[in-house]
Amino acid sequence: MPPLDRALHRMSGGRLMTGQLLVPSMVLTTTGAVSGLPRRTPLACLPEPDGGWVVVGSNFGREKHPAWTGNLLKDPVAEVGFRGRAVPVTARLLEGAERDEVWPRLLKVWPVYDRYVERSGRELRVFRLTPK
Repeated sequence: MPPLDRALHRMSGGRLMTGQLLVPSMVLTTTGAVSGLPRRTPLACLPEPDGGWVVVGSNFGREKHPAWTGNLLKDPVAEVGFRGRAVPVTARLLEGAERDEVWPRLLKVWPVYDRYVERSGRELRVFRLTPK
């Protein structure tokens, strides 16, 4: 589905993605950690009241972290495409109590995150994306 979501998002001017039928969704554009090129990734997200978002690097429960999380660790400057608008953001990895606080809210958006943790055997990276 990610390739279809990227194309649909691009063709609709950022207004449509198939994932939106299930959960709030965005397209996150990061800078490739190795290539330096823009990398677009459709993601489920948790919109926050302050205008930011929280995203989870689940990689659908696969063993390794998704590439976009490594991109954000190297360069936290990114862009979010959400409901037809492009928003420059700064990403921050959530850890400890801050991560624990947001996790139950993420499970309300997408309950299978706990299954992904079990399947992957790793702690999923959680990022807060704050508008610049």
